[in-house]
Order: sequence, then structure tokens, then C-alpha cells
Amino acid sequence: MLKTRQMFGKYRIERRLATGGFASVYQALDTIEGLHVALKVLNPQPINDRTMKAFRNEVRLAVRLAHENILPIKDASIIEDRLVIVSPLGESTLAERWQRRISVETRLSYIQQMLEAVAHAHERKVAHCDIKPENMILFPGNLLRLADFGIARVALRTLHASGSGTVGYMAPEQAMGRPSLRSDVFALGLLIYRLLAGELPEWPFDWPLPGHRRLTRNVTPEFVAFLRKSLEIDPRRRYPDAVRMLAAFKAALVSLRRRRRVVKPASRTTQKRRAASVRRRRSIARAVAR
Repeated sequence: MLKTRQMFGKYRIERRLATGGFASVYQALDTIEGLHVALKVLNPQPINDRTMKAFRNEVRLAVRLAHENILPIKDASIIEDRLVIVSPLGESTLAERWQRRISVETRLSYIQQMLEAVAHAHERKVAHCDIKPENMILFPGNLLRLADFGIARVALRTLHASGSGTVGYMAPEQAMGRPSLRSDVFALGLLIYRLLAGELPEWPFDWPLPGHRRLTRNVTPEFVAFLRKSLEIDPRRRYPDAVRMLAAFKAALVSLRRRRRVVKPASRTTQKRRAASVRRRRSIARAVAR
């Protein structure tokens, strides 16, 4: 575990941001460039030819996935016998952000951005396999970037894991060691459902899922159908990849935006004015009755 103010290569550690099963993430200052960055330091493990080959391949793969909604890698190296990934420093993760109030429009923006990121990877036949809110990094202007493409698989390979991913967002077939692009579709479906319903569904995923009532208040039947298809237990009944899922989301979004224009909730100020008007009318009616 690295300590605050400790020098680690050219980086001065400022604080630990997160600790996971295979790595810790730190906010650090690049003392050469003068920039604040995020350091993902993989947990200690033997670095042999096989590990290095996997590390290089996965980092090069992530570098090739250049997209606005995919977190870029600034540097990848070995520092003090530790594998290290350096990325731009965001403001927070989605997991941290949704502990505060988020408007429906902002949630929909986050959903489209994460779908754009995974669709870009799926077009290149690259699966993420560890989609979760902690891997969604937020930047100014509500920009969302998906992190950890391929990096988790490097660490988990060295642990001889049969399947990788975060259990709460893992597709059933991925838990049995058979991940595919459709597994990412399922994970995205779970994440989207939680964003809009406030509940994370669990096995056996029987509908109506927890939070279904809140979901139907927020979205249209077309949007619910989009989510149900994303969360099919049988992978063959899901969208084949995030490209098709993104197209379906955009179609469902049209109906949702149409409904929100027709039934636009009144602002708090408008609600207060209406309540005051009702009270005045009642007061006048009582005075006339006397």
C-alpha cells in the first residue's frame, strides 16, 4: 500500500481513491509534467514473460480504443516491480455521483455515453467484461468515460480465474466462465436499470424486478421493453452487442422524450405558486360564505 506524499517513480502520491481485488487507484502528482493523474497500481504479483506479454497486449488494445467516452491511457510501465497504468484524473466515479441527486436527463446522458463507449469496443470485437459504476469516471461537463478495458483481465489471468467481472453486474454465463459481447449487454442493462429504478436486480431476475414501480414512473413501456431484452437470462435472446443495444436505446429514447414533453412535471416554484393560488381561492370562498 502506497502512502500519502510517498514518491513512486516520478509521481508523488496524494491520496488513495479506491482499492479493489486486483489493484489500488491513487491520485498523484506527476512531478515532471506538473499534472494530477490517476495511478492504477496492480497488486504485487510475479512479473514473468507471460505476465508481461499479457500486460502489453491488453494495454495496446486499450490504447487502440480511442473514443471520447473511453478513458485514455497516458502511460503504462513498471515502477518498483509493480505494473502501473496512468490515466487522466476525473472528478468522481458514477458510484460516488449517484449518492447525490441526479436529474433524469443527466442519467439518460450517462446511459447514452456508456453505451457509445461499449458499442465502439464491440464494433472492434472487444468485450469489457467488468462493467460497473466504479469503472465509469466522470469529468467536467457531465462527460463519462469507461475505464479498465482489458486491464482487469491481465490481473485476473494471473490469478487463474475462470471468469472475471464484478459479481453484482455479471451475466450468468460469464459467472460460469463463458463471457461474450452479450455479457456486456447484460451488465449494461443492470447498470441502466439501477440508474433509473434505484435498485440493483439480483438472481433469478424475475420480472417485475425490485424498483419496477419507480422505473415505470420514469420511463415509457418501450423503454421497459428495451431493458427487459437487455436483461434476458438466455444470452441468445438479448441484443447481440452494444451496437444494437445503442440503436434500441435511441429508439426508446424518442418515445421517452415525447412523453416528457407532453407530461412535463411542474417546477417547485410553479408548484408553490399553484398551492398559494389554491389557498387564496379557498380563503375568498370562506369569506363570501360568511
